[in-house]
Formats: sequence, structure tokens, C-alpha cells
Amino acid sequence: MGGISDRKQEIKRRRHRKKKIAVFARKLKKANATEKAAIADKIRLLTPGAEVVLANLGIDGGAKKR
Repeated sequence: MGGISDRKQEIKRRRHRKKKIAVFARKLKKANATEKAAIADKIRLLTPGAEVVLANLGIDGGAKKR
């Protein structure tokens, strides 16, 4: 059998998302408008609750969706 349990797998995903969002938040401080749009797109691909995260980071959530 073996493998990773569903709970551990989801915790691992959450921690990874948290790290990535922290990196994006740091990069947003120096980013221009096009870089902010690119970061917003990456966050949308990263997490299902992207619009809430973008609102918390102060990015306009009205950009294109995939």
C-alpha cells in the first residue's frame, strides 16, 4: 500500500500555496501594471480561492479568467 494520505497531501498543497503566495506578495511591491497582471494570472491558476487572495493582496480582480 503506502503512499501519502489524503489529509497529508492536502496539507502539503496548502503549505506550498502559502509559500508561493508569499513570494508573489513580495514581488508585487516592486511590480508594474503588466507584472501585476501576470502575477494575478499565476495566482488564479494556483488556487481555487484566487479572487479572495487577490482582494487581500489589493489586486483588482477584474482581469481575465481562464
